[in-house]
Amino acid sequence: MNRKNTGRVVLAALPFLLALAVDLILFVTRRDRLPAQLASHFTGGGRVDDHAGHASYIVVTTVLLAGAGVLWVLMAVRGKFYGSAFRRMLASGYAAAGSLGYLMAVVLLINVDAAQDAQGRAQGVTFPMWQLAAAVGVAAIGFGLGLLTGALIPVPEQPAADGRGGEGERIALAAGEVAGWARGAGSWWLPLTALLVFGGGLALLLTVGWIAAVPALVAGLVLATFARPYVTVDRRGITVSGMLPWPLIRVPLDRIEAAASRDIRPLAEYGGWGYRIRPGRTGVIIRSGEGIVARLAGGRDFAVTVDDSATGAALLNTLIDQRRTGR
Repeated sequence: MNRKNTGRVVLAALPFLLALAVDLILFVTRRDRLPAQLASHFTGGGRVDDHAGHASYIVVTTVLLAGAGVLWVLMAVRGKFYGSAFRRMLASGYAAAGSLGYLMAVVLLINVDAAQDAQGRAQGVTFPMWQLAAAVGVAAIGFGLGLLTGALIPVPEQPAADGRGGEGERIALAAGEVAGWARGAGSWWLPLTALLVFGGGLALLLTVGWIAAVPALVAGLVLATFARPYVTVDRRGITVSGMLPWPLIRVPLDRIEAAASRDIRPLAEYGGWGYRIRPGRTGVIIRSGEGIVARLAGGRDFAVTVDDSATGAALLNTLIDQRRTGR
């Protein structure tokens, strides 16, 4: 690992290590004032409906923050983030570490000096719902600190495009010949993100309640469903599908005027990842790098990031020619 990568790893891991250290220090310094069974699960109104031992609190806190830290370190080292996009990715890690660490600290502190019943379970403890808003505030502060911290090291620069797959390329097909093209469009970080989001939902389910947990659980399942999208090009057009029959995205061939292969920058061009809708363009963007960009009737673009995009774009252009000539 070179010096630049070492700096990126340190800065990406730092907020999660600090958040974990703060939570563990709070636990150690207040352990004698905690009930044997902490109030750990809360309903939508903040009332307790489940408890957990000291060891469970330590394990959940460590796994949650350490797992998120590993994800951000991988994105810092192996993710294709360049320029300001890298700094925003780094800052989002500070925001995530701050909010997660804050919520786990709140769960601990509301149990300090709580009365306990004969089984050692905390009594009279509630989780104030305004603490969720406070966690959002902590995330915003963390994001700002992350942007400032990101200025301490040189950020990766966008590599020059390799020029593959220029617009207008074709694949030779004989008269009456039928062809199709398909590729998996997976990304290494998408399954990890799905796991992290779903794990965060489970943590919220155990600590706050189902009202706060359901959005994260649903989002985690949707991400898992589309963790390995499949891109198909044939006479129907472009089809992007997941592991389940739905959701499915299809752009009919008769709406496509031309196709090209080029490098795509998710943050700069589409404002992020996933199914993106921007002025003049839509797309299924799961990573930086090469992808098919189809110019649609009306002037909009549809893009999907996938390997071997030059072949897919060339086949699309051939099928468009066949459609226009009636072959």
